[in-house]
Amino acid sequence: MVVKRNKQKVVLGFSGGVDSTAAALLLKEKGLQVTGLFFDVVPGPTAAAEEAKKRAEEVGIDFLYKDVSEAFKEAVIGDFCACYASGKTPNPCIRCNPAIKFATLIDGADEIGAEYIATGHYAQVKYLAEEDCYAVYRARNLKKDQSYMLYRLGQEVLSRLILPLGQFESKEEIRAMLREEAISNAEQPDSQEICFLPDDTEYADYLQRQGVKAVPGEFTDREGNVLGRHKGLVHYTIGQRKGLGVALGKPMFVVELDSENNRVILGENQDLFRRDVLIEDIKITEKCYGKAFGAQGKVRYLAPAAQAFVKPAETAENAGESGCKDRLLVTFEQPQRAPAPGQSLVLYDGDRVLGGGIIITK
Repeated sequence: MVVKRNKQKVVLGFSGGVDSTAAALLLKEKGLQVTGLFFDVVPGPTAAAEEAKKRAEEVGIDFLYKDVSEAFKEAVIGDFCACYASGKTPNPCIRCNPAIKFATLIDGADEIGAEYIATGHYAQVKYLAEEDCYAVYRARNLKKDQSYMLYRLGQEVLSRLILPLGQFESKEEIRAMLREEAISNAEQPDSQEICFLPDDTEYADYLQRQGVKAVPGEFTDREGNVLGRHKGLVHYTIGQRKGLGVALGKPMFVVELDSENNRVILGENQDLFRRDVLIEDIKITEKCYGKAFGAQGKVRYLAPAAQAFVKPAETAENAGESGCKDRLLVTFEQPQRAPAPGQSLVLYDGDRVLGGGIIITK
């Protein structure tokens, strides 16, 4: 049952880490009634959930717990495994955000009658009166900016979303605030791991435990000449140089993963660069839909945004197979290094996120 919304209430995605703790304090400063929601992506309750509950008590907010492990396994872990098995490089956070994280926050907010949801992401949401829509913008702290990860969120989420950390210029400001409030996790290090991987677990080992087989095959060059044997496609990503296990007398990189023939194609650094990148599974703002337009594009989270021209793929001669009306061809002014199938290409207009899609160019 959906409870009538209260504009003084907000449900915050709450891990108990530095960012979500700071977000809780900032929301309280605004006079909002904050409920921290911890969602377990593995069957729980877990030790992490217990720590989050203690942190919620420390900062003086209510606490909700949800076990989303079954839905997460199907929507995120399933896609993660399927992508690697087919020679692609997934981004599980981008899949999780609309399907699990923000869907769970919306459900939690509706259950307790909260008008708003919030997270500790470094990004901003702005209402654009001329277009009558909400849009994601980069954070002021460009080093921590996470707008790339939020491009798939729809208006039903953005219209209720508060991102308290988007206005801060440095992570040190966040920690200083926690120190001033004598919060115990002020010096906690940032997490760099994939959230569902057990500590110190390599992703290739995890994939094999999930039933994804690592079948040895051939390293070849782009002409098909055999260069050696590989350990299985799951051990490699586009652009990889280290850990190949073959000595070829010069630096060589993974330039393609051929899942159909179980081959890892090697080449030189120059072979990794592409001007044209084809994307599908498009999520884009209404003003750009079905049109050609200029934008800046990022081929991965940490890549710099680069100037590009975007057009519907059915109008492009090199769009690939027919029937591609839901694809976009992104042509960069300068070739981009190692766009990897399975990763997202996200499009910007300055600081504004226009949308993006999943890379399918080999």
